[in-house]
Amino acid sequence: MSIVVRDVHAHELDSILELNNAAGPSILPLDAARLRHLHDTAEYFRVAERDSVMVGFLIGFGAGSDHESSNFRWFQSHYSDFFYIDRVVVASRRRGGGVGRAFYADVQSYAEVRHPLLTCEVFLEHDNDPVRLFHGSFGFREVGQHVMPGSGIRASMLVKDLCSYPWVRETYGGVLPDEPWLGRPRVPVRTPEETKA
Repeated sequence: MSIVVRDVHAHELDSILELNNAAGPSILPLDAARLRHLHDTAEYFRVAERDSVMVGFLIGFGAGSDHESSNFRWFQSHYSDFFYIDRVVVASRRRGGGVGRAFYADVQSYAEVRHPLLTCEVFLEHDNDPVRLFHGSFGFREVGQHVMPGSGIRASMLVKDLCSYPWVRETYGGVLPDEPWLGRPRVPVRTPEETKA
């Protein structure tokens, strides 16, 4: 009954799309083309399995990304360096079973050696008190609110200070040791035009 968090495989995108679009109003729906774009550009895209069955996924981007989300752009306008959780989805039948905490421990472990802040948003329009409580218990705090253009959805913008980052930066600068447990950023897929440049 253990939870395994691992890198996504491209052949799993149909299952991920189904999970995303069944998540309810607290997660924006996706189409296959948008999900493929996220797969091809995300710095962090991992899935969780329980008993060899996929039960969720988390997608994230570093501050230097060209990610198109208005919430990501809001963080870019307020902070010079951060890691952004674009979306985290846990299958409804698995919520409350530790999958979200496993994801957040994994993404924090990845981010804290690279960035001073972990960021995300929670929609305020829906009954999201359990989600807000989850984030508060994980050390996030609200630093502002943002109304998403086009949808009119108001989001609570959350940050968590990553206390390991200053020591890592002072000790290693911008070059982390080559350790398998550190993980590596995913390499975005390049278009044929970018490959020629």
